[in-house]
Amino acid sequence: MNRATVVAIARTAKQGALDALAASVPGRAGQSPEQAQLAEARAEIERLRSAIAEQAVALHLDRGKARWA
Repeated sequence: MNRATVVAIARTAKQGALDALAASVPGRAGQSPEQAQLAEARAEIERLRSAIAEQAVALHLDRGKARWA
């Protein structure tokens, strides 16, 4: 393999990489609709879980104060 062949292979590889990069979309790969819906459901569950915990603490503190009053 001579130098000209190596240079030609390198140029072809570089051009292929540049073409692939130009065709790509920035950002993360997209999710399927099912994966997006599952992620939304998990986020909603976590949000509700923390809201219930806050309400339980507030209720406990409120009832605890009523006993001492």
